[in-house]
Amino acid sequence: MSDSVGEELLSFLKELEKRREFATGYPYNLSYDYTPLLNLFNFTLNNLGDPYVESNYAIDSRKYEQEVLDFFANLYKLPDDDSWGYITSCGTEGNLYGIWLGREVYPDGILYSSEDSHYSVAKAARLFRIEHVVVNSQPTGEIEYDHFEEMIQQNSRRPIIINLNIGTTMKGAIDNLDVVLNILKRNQIQDFYIHCDAALSGMMLPFVANAPQVNFTKPISSIAISGHKFIGSPLVCGVVLTRKEFVNKIETSIDYIGSKDTTILGSRNGHAPLFLWYALKKKDYQGLAKEVEFCLENSQYLFNNLQLLNYPCMLNNFSNTVVFKKPPIQLVKKWQLATQGDWAHMVVMQNINRHKIDTFITDLKGFRYLD
Repeated sequence: MSDSVGEELLSFLKELEKRREFATGYPYNLSYDYTPLLNLFNFTLNNLGDPYVESNYAIDSRKYEQEVLDFFANLYKLPDDDSWGYITSCGTEGNLYGIWLGREVYPDGILYSSEDSHYSVAKAARLFRIEHVVVNSQPTGEIEYDHFEEMIQQNSRRPIIINLNIGTTMKGAIDNLDVVLNILKRNQIQDFYIHCDAALSGMMLPFVANAPQVNFTKPISSIAISGHKFIGSPLVCGVVLTRKEFVNKIETSIDYIGSKDTTILGSRNGHAPLFLWYALKKKDYQGLAKEVEFCLENSQYLFNNLQLLNYPCMLNNFSNTVVFKKPPIQLVKKWQLATQGDWAHMVVMQNINRHKIDTFITDLKGFRYLD
């Protein structure tokens, strides 16, 4: 390596370290250490094809992928005989996969999602040419149930594909699965497919007492959870779970790889499952529960401090996403805040402690006094 290349990389590394210090607006756990796994980058790990069917390419991590999927299946009470899933490239791929399966199960179905749903849901509707109805949201970000019922009544003869948000992107709102199920029952709708977008909250709710119960003991069809968000990973990744009966509708055998084509992507990152496996083994259930508690307590701490300033803010139940009036652009840039219209948010992850929150509050006070 030439001296100039080494200097360039060193400079970039230092810049990344500075940026990480103030990364608060996006739901990434940046507190991790995967040093023991670095030698794995000497191998091209490709979990080619189906996660449960060995391919002819033997340099993979399929064994570890299956262990990660078992963890999530147990977490979401998906029975072994009906369990299927895979490690995705990101939460968006998980949403695309779930909605694609819904379209395959109900080719003439209509996709319903709230206006607070992630942009990947509308993208899925365009990609798969599914008729898409956008339902109003409440001010909290939760779906407006009366409007949802009104919309499905207008198309009562068509099957329903529903995207429910288990923690919306901007406000951390949770759509109430039980209310939606009651609406479907009241309107005598039997042909429905429910996909749950649980990118961040999917790794938090199962560890919180009295949190809404979203799992496969209820008639959900698929769920997407991000791996690089709450668990934390240098590789962007995710998990999608679904019922085996739905996957049977799409699978095809591919002779030259010796496996089945059941995923969206053919070649799949074999390193990501190892990072997730390592993190889950190191933390175990109790460790994850403590991290959830840490994030929720610090979210409440930030919210309380904003209230003491009489600064407009909001915090949904069971959420670590604190929404507040968009501050001056200097603070938006410094703290890498996500913004939408007149609002911004901070997602309080494992790398955001009370000292960092105090520093942000001090910055906010300083700009307010200048105003």
